[in-house]
Amino acid sequence: QVQLVESGGGLVQAGGSLRLSCAASERTFSRFAMGWFRQVSGKPREFVAAINWSYGNIRYANSVLGRFTISRDIAKSTVYLQMNSLKVEDTAIYYCAADGRDPSPRPPSGNLNDYRYWGQGTQVTVSS
Repeated sequence: QVQLVESGGGLVQAGGSLRLSCAASERTFSRFAMGWFRQVSGKPREFVAAINWSYGNIRYANSVLGRFTISRDIAKSTVYLQMNSLKVEDTAIYYCAADGRDPSPRPPSGNLNDYRYWGQGTQVTVSS
């Protein structure tokens, strides 16, 4: 069973930056994409960003476009989320996820139901 372990969350002031990391326990497990989602208590989990693991094409939610950057290190089996110009409304638990379908050149999915593996989540709090 693949495990995903997130790190890098914390407390930051509005306008600041944080970088989240997510490492997969098995470096060679086949995956179509990896992504980040976030959830505020009482609200549905929402898509943030995703990257096609083999081809590198990327999808972002409109709310983070231009502020967040997703990247991956294939050798380390790790995906990153660089978050800049953070806003109070970015406060949430951030979850890493892996879409375990076969590799393909198509864009990564923003639908959480396509992601089979999930991390435990890391809290990001942005203060005003």
